Formats: sequence, structure tokens, C-alpha cells
Amino acid sequence: MKGRICGVDEAGRGPVLGPMVVSGVCVDDESQLATLGVRDSKKLRPVRREQLAREITSIAEVETVVVPAEEIDLLRMEMTLNELEVNIFGSVLSKLRPEIAYLDSADVNAERFGVNVAGTLDFEVEIISKHGADDIYPVVSAASIIAKTTRDREIAKIENEIGERIGSGYPSDPNTIQFLEKWIREKGNLPPHTRKSWKTAKRILQGTKVKKLNEFER
Repeated sequence: MKGRICGVDEAGRGPVLGPMVVSGVCVDDESQLATLGVRDSKKLRPVRREQLAREITSIAEVETVVVPAEEIDLLRMEMTLNELEVNIFGSVLSKLRPEIAYLDSADVNAERFGVNVAGTLDFEVEIISKHGADDIYPVVSAASIIAKTTRDREIAKIENEIGERIGSGYPSDPNTIQFLEKWIREKGNLPPHTRKSWKTAKRILQGTKVKKLNEFER
């Protein structure tokens, strides 16, 4: 008998726009999750992710932390992004209190990440921290699905608030970059929910202002 098993994963570590979400899924037996067909959320279509998220929630204990962009900016004045994730992963585990925890490492050194997360806890737990854990352990796959669907809903809320399409929020998404550039041209500053501490945000802000100034001087 393994005891209470938990998987923890995040969605939205790298975006310039929108929150980061960390989710934990806790079960006594992973077989139910495996039967559902959970897998790395990135390998699932959105409709399938949403369906699985509902099914996961019905059979497992789920804990999710949403960290808005503004809070990320404030916390990054005091700590690195890795340290921030260590603390959030730890807070999720503190609420779920499993006997075994599988983590999708946010650190290039997976073992160090697990040790650092363990250092935030006030109870004993066996931690297995690996890269690509969401593709190895069903319970981490389930956590990745919850994190991803939660973040997708948060992005939808931001779009409703702003009244424009903002893309995925990732720097690699041309729709996100176009949205940021357009907003800066029209408003003169970065839009709400932008991670202003990100190099991408600073570069776009500076570049768009310079371009606008050059156009004005012609």
C-alpha cells in the first residue's frame, strides 16, 4: 500500500501575460486516473482536457493556486522564479499532505527542486522530482490537466475584461505580441495582467515607444 499519492505541476511559468497556475492532484490509487486516459496536457485537445478535468475533480482531491501577473512581479523583487515555484509547490503539498509526491521539476536540477520543496514542508513526505513527470506519472498528468484548464479559463476572463483577443500569453505567440504592441501604441503603457518584470514586456514597451516617436518626428 503506497498511501496517499499526490502529483504537482504548473502551467504558465514563461508567459509575458496572464497568471501562473500550480495544481496538485491527490489520490489513494493512481489506477483510476490511468483508466481515464490522462496524459501530458500539452498532448490533449482543449475539449478533451476540459472533459478530463471534470472527471479528475470527481475522483480526486484537487488543490490549485493561481498567481496573478502583478503578484509575480512583486515576488520576483524578492526571489527568483524557481524559488517562487518552490514555495507554491510547497503550499499545494501542505494543503494536500500526501505520503508520496511526484513533482514536475521547474528547476534544471530536478533533484535540487525536490529537496527545496521538501524544505518548505512541516511534515514527512517522500518526494520524487523529475523533468517530464507529467508524461510519466498519471497523477502528475492529472495535475497538468487541472493547471492547464484553470489557466485557460483565467486567460478567457482576461479577454472578457479587456474586450480583445490576447492570445496564449506566451512570448512565442504572435497574437500576444501584436496585442501588446497595439495596446502600447494606443494607451502608452503595458496592459493589465502583463508581467512587467519580464524582458519581453520591457523590450516591447521600449521598442513600440521608440517606433511611435520615430513616426511622430517624420
